[in-house]
Amino acid sequence: MDHLKTLAERAIHVALEKGSTMVDLMIREDDTFSLAVRKGDVETLKEALSRALSLRVFVGKRTATSHTSDLSESSMDRIIEQTVEMARLTSEDDSAGLPEKGVFADRVPDLDLFDEAWGSLDTAGRIEMARTTEAVALACDPLLTNSGGAFFDQTEARTVIANSEGFTGAYRTTSAAFGVAPIAESADGRHRDRWMSVSRHREDLEDPQTVGRKAAERTLRRVGARKHATCEVPVVFDPLTARSLIGQVFRAVSGDSIYRQASFLVGRLGEAIAAPEVSIVDDALMPRGLGSSPFDDEGVSGHTLPIVEDGVLKRYLHTAYTARKLGGAPTGNGSRAISGVITTGPNNFYLQPGSYTPHEIIESVDSGLYVVELIGSGVNPVTGDYSRGAVGMWIENGRLAYPVHEVTIAGNLKGMLRDIQMIGNDLTFLGSVASPTLKLGNMVVSGE
Repeated sequence: MDHLKTLAERAIHVALEKGSTMVDLMIREDDTFSLAVRKGDVETLKEALSRALSLRVFVGKRTATSHTSDLSESSMDRIIEQTVEMARLTSEDDSAGLPEKGVFADRVPDLDLFDEAWGSLDTAGRIEMARTTEAVALACDPLLTNSGGAFFDQTEARTVIANSEGFTGAYRTTSAAFGVAPIAESADGRHRDRWMSVSRHREDLEDPQTVGRKAAERTLRRVGARKHATCEVPVVFDPLTARSLIGQVFRAVSGDSIYRQASFLVGRLGEAIAAPEVSIVDDALMPRGLGSSPFDDEGVSGHTLPIVEDGVLKRYLHTAYTARKLGGAPTGNGSRAISGVITTGPNNFYLQPGSYTPHEIIESVDSGLYVVELIGSGVNPVTGDYSRGAVGMWIENGRLAYPVHEVTIAGNLKGMLRDIQMIGNDLTFLGSVASPTLKLGNMVVSGE
């Protein structure tokens, strides 16, 4: 880490010497491992060490970004000089610039994002985890005759953020994921689903037996799927599909969307935009969180922020740029693309869990749809119009009756958020955006 910090501080010095008035950068070093297993055979296995510099320079109100994976001094000097020259050729933007000094992280809180225990899991152990997961899944039922494969991925990352305002910060993270996608073959065709487990710490991963059984159960419940007549009914989203709905809320509160007038939540601060049971948080400081970091990719301190509180929209999320555009303040949501461009990104952005079990939510529905997969991207972020293909289970008299496919669910996000009636206690993180099971009172289900 000290070597990466030295490289970062030298790059800042060179950029200022070359004529930039402000500069910031990210250096990231990744140790990655990935493997894929299918029918017990290892199909791919990759190990790699990569380093990259993502640079952003300012010449007054002009800016340019660049990226390189060659961190030799000569290469970095050349990239820096070229980026400064590019900045001189761009148009001025009054909102361009680094965050103000007062918002930079003055300490690095220990969020427990690094686990040395991964070092004791060797390549043979990783292969065995993937093979066992697949074998357990395929052994669950004779209908499970094939596999889309099992995988195991692991990353150890070292990140340094530095800028010309005197900020230099560094932190380490680990993460791993493994899972399987079994395939069932029956008279009505082939069906596939999957399950996976993701964590920063080895002890937090589910075991291969659990992951394999869950994947098998999710695949088997699709066998015999049928269409359904068009109707208006309650719709229950499982945690994996509910998180895509919460992801639409993140997109709508992103400063990038707000200043471009590309959000159905423009001008709605302080208003009730969802049911009173709905509270959504963006938390950068969650211990062991998959989206946690002590500071964002601009060096701004991480925070735990209420976004929607008891149904009321409390704030938008900002980078330094969008904050200037909208007269706000950076919220610690700067996310740096490999090119060096900063956009608004989620930390741990999630719907706070309720008190209902998934079983209780399903029991509350006389006739409706339980959604386990969403297809397509038919969402208009400006109007909130929502229409997506869906796969799931039909609910009859509070029980999952039979699988359903080739249907479309439709509504408008403005009404859908207000129509959330029940929220589960099963908050599930498989990434930085998460949700528990949730029930909407009424949606159009289009089928036959």
